[in-house]
Amino acid sequence: MADASADNALAATIATAAGSLLLELRERLADADRATLKDAGDRASNDFILEQLRMSRPDDAVLSEEAADDAARLDAARVWVVDPLDGTREYGEGRDDWAVHVALVAGHSVTAAAVALPGLGLTLSADPPPALTPPHAGRPRLVVSRTRPPAIAEHVAAELGGELVPLGSAGAKAMAVVRGEADIYLHAGGQYEWDSAAPVGVALATGLHASRLDGSPLRYNQESPWLPDLLICRPELAEPVLALVALH
Repeated sequence: MADASADNALAATIATAAGSLLLELRERLADADRATLKDAGDRASNDFILEQLRMSRPDDAVLSEEAADDAARLDAARVWVVDPLDGTREYGEGRDDWAVHVALVAGHSVTAAAVALPGLGLTLSADPPPALTPPHAGRPRLVVSRTRPPAIAEHVAAELGGELVPLGSAGAKAMAVVRGEADIYLHAGGQYEWDSAAPVGVALATGLHASRLDGSPLRYNQESPWLPDLLICRPELAEPVLALVALH
């Protein structure tokens, strides 16, 4: 069985390569309409990732946004949770704030993870993890959806004297906190396991806080892949943010 270092290296390699494939595809289909481009991107990246995992980890199960769910994963010791293209809207618009997520889950926890930000030429991995950046000297920065920021995030920002920073995909928002470009990513509108597994794996390895909004741990490879809420933030902000959420 592969060790964690090898699993993390594989996750990073696959996420990076899938990101390169998506960039090439977007350039090749530059004249296509957005719906065609997004569909082609989802399909091409998913096919590539699944094939790479079949070749490298044939005994592991997979849960992917773009593939039929196989209940056999619930009895598997190791399950890869992937989002082949996180942020199809941003990808189709030619923006940079989209991502590729590749994570490995064992015992309901993320044990290996990588998030590629192809538009920025970056891949962030849980091993070796990014260094935790120093605290931000200014107002707390909360990354939120470009189109539908949750009311709870607006409330927390107001109570902390913070500011909202609109950004695209879940992976891009989470990695903004990892990279020190934001301080808090608070989501309450519901997501799926593939939206957060890899970002949470990288965030925890970096030394950030990651949990449900009630402070409980995030658990993956559940029967239903739906996850109602998520908090990723700097460790010193976890307690005040969770307290504000509880009051709200």
